[in-house]
Amino acid sequence: MGVNNQFDESRLLISLQKGDIKAFEQLYFFYSRKLYGNILKMVKSTDIAEEILQELFQRVWEKRESIDATKSFKSYLFTIAKHLVYDFLHLQVKQRGMEAYLIEKSTSSYRHIDDEIAFKETNAIITKGIRQLPPQRRLVYMLCKIEGKSYEDVSRILGISTSTISDHIVKATKSLKSYYLSEQACIFALMICLF
Repeated sequence: MGVNNQFDESRLLISLQKGDIKAFEQLYFFYSRKLYGNILKMVKSTDIAEEILQELFQRVWEKRESIDATKSFKSYLFTIAKHLVYDFLHLQVKQRGMEAYLIEKSTSSYRHIDDEIAFKETNAIITKGIRQLPPQRRLVYMLCKIEGKSYEDVSRILGISTSTISDHIVKATKSLKSYYLSEQACIFALMICLF
């Protein structure tokens, strides 16, 4: 039995809801290649793409009874894939440790200790400011500005328009600049009080 038309897919989904492993396998074979290609474009790693694909179909199996056979199964799968990729990227950025990543990436060209200390202090302030951004704005900023991804790549990864990404970047930059200046003013005021 193929899944080339909506009727067959609906039947397979109804069978899947009842725990039919063969229906699950047919849906897997029909959609896995398309999903894998899409995931691979976003994560750029075959191992990670395979892990995410397996996690996706594991979730489908676990939630099989609640799948609506009247709605687009393809959209359902691609939505799960998008969320899993988003979770992966968010975790990856978190695990890298923003401070270590910023300092490592930037201090390689600094040779003077005074410059390096000032640079680390500036990075610490900026990192603290980044942490205070709203979650999606923070993720967009980190993917574009820290990881160097293009607006188009981030648009595909997060499923939002490039104009929304641009808006997030403009607002994040404005917010970080304001935060940095207020922190510098506090440090300057503290130094005046101490000396």
